[in-house]
Amino acid sequence: MSGSYCKSLYPFSGEQHQQGLSFEAGEMIRVVQAIPGGWWEGEKDGARGWFPSSYVQVLERTASLSQLPVEDLKDPLPPQWRCYMSPQGRHYYVNTTNNETTWERPSSTPGTPKNSFRHKNSLPMRTGCQSSSVQLLLSTNPQPTEYKVALFMKMLCLGKVLCLILQINGVTFPSLAFMSEQQLLKPNEWSYCDYFWADRKDLQGNGCITGFEVLLQKQLKGKQMQKEMAEFIRERIKIEEEYAKSLSKLSQIPLGGQEEGTLGEAWEQLKKSLANEAEVHLKFSSKLQSEVEKPFLTFRENFKKDMKRLEHHIADLRKQLVGRYAAVEKARKALADRQKELELKSQQMEMKLSSKIEEDMKKARRKSTQAGDDLMRCADLYNQSQSKWFEEMVTTSLELERLEVERVEMIRQHLCQYTTLRHETDMFNQSTIEPVDQLLHSVDPTKDRELWVRENKTGETRPVDIEI
Repeated sequence: MSGSYCKSLYPFSGEQHQQGLSFEAGEMIRVVQAIPGGWWEGEKDGARGWFPSSYVQVLERTASLSQLPVEDLKDPLPPQWRCYMSPQGRHYYVNTTNNETTWERPSSTPGTPKNSFRHKNSLPMRTGCQSSSVQLLLSTNPQPTEYKVALFMKMLCLGKVLCLILQINGVTFPSLAFMSEQQLLKPNEWSYCDYFWADRKDLQGNGCITGFEVLLQKQLKGKQMQKEMAEFIRERIKIEEEYAKSLSKLSQIPLGGQEEGTLGEAWEQLKKSLANEAEVHLKFSSKLQSEVEKPFLTFRENFKKDMKRLEHHIADLRKQLVGRYAAVEKARKALADRQKELELKSQQMEMKLSSKIEEDMKKARRKSTQAGDDLMRCADLYNQSQSKWFEEMVTTSLELERLEVERVEMIRQHLCQYTTLRHETDMFNQSTIEPVDQLLHSVDPTKDRELWVRENKTGETRPVDIEI
């Protein structure tokens, strides 16, 4: 597949995606790497990047000697056979004489393929595939054979043949029996964009929830965590404020004011330290409010807005996708009805040939072709919607990863700030109590007695007895 060229069907802005390739509709892109999963790497005008594979159509390549594999150089195709490449990068072969097609490479014997091939205007199908509606589209389409073959291959590769796809709640997935294992978009990273595409049963009921809703539930737990942590910080601030008020009030009560000496000095310093400690706790509560609570609440509000925006965006895309799929099914049923009508007219024409029946036959064929065109149009609209949903799911999943990492890092930083402020508060409290410790260690009752006696003595002469 690499080295082939494709043509863009719709414009794509790669600026919104990391290492994306931008292009407009109708531009030529060289495929560098085509991996399962919906994203290809390409090159255009010297620029290289990734883009959704559903936005492009792989161009057919005729079987020239320079384009064919080595085996084709050794054993050229018969003159009436042509080689083309499907959008999946697989070669298929068309007999230009009788319009027969086959996956198997025809042998060098003119007009004889290696293996027997299917009937006219049909490509080789997997066992059990019902492709009558597709065959009808090809047989009634007035375009050249090569166009009809490419049209079918496009339908086959886009999952428009029911046997190759599984439909789950409006989203089409490849059948595991007909596909190789898809590569992860971000291997070894356990990224959200790789593991939440399918729906699962709701544990609280009988319904189903989407993979994106599972991601949202996790984010809602994070939002609840932010709410509870904000309440914790708020309560901590209230405790600090009330504690500071109580300490300040206690420091002003004139208890123990009668004490003198070194013990009295220590007691006064202890009461003064209460006032200093109250001031420290007031500063602590103020910093908690400005450096932890306020930015925490601001981040929480922005986080809630982002979650609501992403939830509504993906829900709208999923709703549109379900509607598109319903339109495809309606068009598919209409095509089946037109096909039955066409078969009935064909049987009538075989039994009795008349101008009226022939006119009815033409009319039925036109209706059948129109129904096929309507089915293709609905399928294209569905594929566009699913490609958009896929692209936005990848982008939004990565956005959720970024928001979650940002939320966890924000909480971690602010909790670290809380512990830092708490350590600072303890250090300030320690500094206020250190003078009290020093004075308490220097309390000396003997010295206190000496000083008190010196200041309050009334006389040193002791009384004597009376002598007669």
